[in-house]
Amino acid sequence: MVSLADYSDVVRAEVKQVREVVAGLHEQLLQWGLVVWTAGNVSQRLHSADLMVIKPSGVRYEFLTPQSMVVTDLQGHVVDGEQEPSSDTASHAYIYRHMPDVFGVVHTHSTYATAWAAAGRQIPCALTMMGDEFGGPVPVGPFRLIGSEAIGRGVVETLARYPKSPAVLMRNHGPFTVGGDAESAVKAAAMTEEVARTVWAAEQLGGAVEIAQKDIDSLNDRYQNVYGQH
Repeated sequence: MVSLADYSDVVRAEVKQVREVVAGLHEQLLQWGLVVWTAGNVSQRLHSADLMVIKPSGVRYEFLTPQSMVVTDLQGHVVDGEQEPSSDTASHAYIYRHMPDVFGVVHTHSTYATAWAAAGRQIPCALTMMGDEFGGPVPVGPFRLIGSEAIGRGVVETLARYPKSPAVLMRNHGPFTVGGDAESAVKAAAMTEEVARTVWAAEQLGGAVEIAQKDIDSLNDRYQNVYGQH
């Protein structure tokens, strides 16, 4: 069995840093109201080796520390850690193997986004911030059982059809988000819940008005290439 001791000093140093990042980002899930009890998880892939750091399974957020984070390879095999990794580990690993630009994955059961998933409905692009962040609707992925790479496969297949979206609502389960690092994926999870709640409110007022695709494309291009500091 391969252990972290078999890797270089560079890899071990990155593992230490990523453990701290991933542990801290789990606190962000609580602060943004995206999870309850032990539900949900954050992972980040390393740049120096085909490894990832992920939350241990079934551990309450207030007990998470950098050292309690589990290191696995991209097949989901544990390389370092005293506890079992998240039950979504195989799916996170599948996403990393098949989406080489993704270095962060987040799963939550946030209330409004999960309600859209339970209804099997995508969130229509009715907000300029959706054009900015998602480049269109937040899509719905297929129903898949937990515990294997099946959910990850559904995420990859769905996002292949919606390449600008960092989020997918897995039907009857909840949102999965991806990013260039774990912080970006956490941001996408927070944004997914925000638009899910706002568009739900618009539906109660008589229905959300969708934005034309040409305007969505313009919004997304400005947000991705002009907005913010450079």
